[in-house]
Amino acid sequence: MTALTAAKAPSRRSRRFGLMAAACAAAAAPTLARAQDIPIIRDAEIEEILQKDGYPIWEAAGLDAKHVHVILVGDKDINAFTAGGLAIYVNTGLIEATKNPNQLIGVIAHETGHIAGGHIARDMGSKPALATYLLTMGLGLLAAAAGSPEAAGGLLFSADYFATLTYYGYSRTQEASADQAAATFLEKSHMSARGLVDFFDNFRYEEVFANARKNRFFYDHPLSSDRIDALNVRAQKSPYYNVVDSPEALAEHAVMVAKLKAFMNAPQQTFVDYKETDTSFPARYARAIAYYRNLETDKALKLTDALLADYPNDPYVWELKGQILFEAGRPKEAEPAHERSVELKPNAPLLRFNLGQTLISEEDPKKLDEAIDDLRKGLDLEHDNSLGWWLLAQAWGEKGDSGRAALATAEQNFWLGQLKDARAFAMQARNHLPRDSADWRRATDIVLTSQPTPGELQNMARQGE
Repeated sequence: MTALTAAKAPSRRSRRFGLMAAACAAAAAPTLARAQDIPIIRDAEIEEILQKDGYPIWEAAGLDAKHVHVILVGDKDINAFTAGGLAIYVNTGLIEATKNPNQLIGVIAHETGHIAGGHIARDMGSKPALATYLLTMGLGLLAAAAGSPEAAGGLLFSADYFATLTYYGYSRTQEASADQAAATFLEKSHMSARGLVDFFDNFRYEEVFANARKNRFFYDHPLSSDRIDALNVRAQKSPYYNVVDSPEALAEHAVMVAKLKAFMNAPQQTFVDYKETDTSFPARYARAIAYYRNLETDKALKLTDALLADYPNDPYVWELKGQILFEAGRPKEAEPAHERSVELKPNAPLLRFNLGQTLISEEDPKKLDEAIDDLRKGLDLEHDNSLGWWLLAQAWGEKGDSGRAALATAEQNFWLGQLKDARAFAMQARNHLPRDSADWRRATDIVLTSQPTPGELQNMARQGE
């Protein structure tokens, strides 16, 4: 298969739900997502809010805050977990269950306690193999399931399929330790631990439920009244116990929850949750997304344009408008909206990938160089994003540059962990790229780090390398 074929764009039918999962594995946590087939969600707006929420906690914990990430998991079950490294996985269901930012930040602080404490999770059982799903919120690639839009669409309406997932659990001693660490980090950040206490207290009854009725979070984080009481005593001793969330933080949390609900629930449920009489920004935003997902393009655009009239500098509303137009098969009209989102948020790689994809879809050779420039800038910000490499392979292929198209496809497969394919495309790229050029050397690096066979190494040796 040539690089051009490998980078072929998905059909318009599959694009209605986003890009194929084979090209879209989440870059922020590729190892666990690949190994355990966890349904990762990418959304620039929500990720920005979560990183802002967690940053002071991670600094207080003495971690390298720039390299800690909250990873969204597309599962309505209430859960959050760590699995080694500096990644904290939070289910969309848990975010929706939190009543305010302080509760969510408290959970993030608790998981940070596990990281800082070097806690080793108990393996609670083998995980069933699942197809890799990527649900991407907002403009970014709504949902994709390895070329099966029907499966992706079904996933949006129900997370029951993931109910059998078992993650990792900690001992009660480690849980208590993480509670106390969380309280310390929150105090150092001048925040209250009341939210974490309230969150646990809301689910105090989980401890006495049969396993079949428990939320996932309380399998993995064994809860007890003693733990809650001890945490509450510690929280009340803090001079910041009565500190409340800022209006800005409350507004951002409401937007995040509304966006998740609008994408994860059926559109009709969104119209019930956010009635026409609710004229708040989150409600209007949610209804616009629901109309878009319900294929009522004109209504979605009308609502989006009304939002932009009130909030002309919101990059994510521009992103939504671009996505609506793009998914309606109107990429030329989508381009200005995507350009504006990038102007307002130039360091958001997912927004640049959206723009690059739109420019490629216009099928105008004059737009390809612009697309390549935006995709490269996005990949400079997030080098391990396989979606960006997949799109770049398309752009180079459209330009007839088979060497660079093969190299970009090799990069895509490399970051997906598909080393055999990465090696094959890198070998192909080496045959088309100028010897000793930077691209040729990168292709060679991919070969050498992708478990080459003895025969491939011998072939390279015969070439004098």
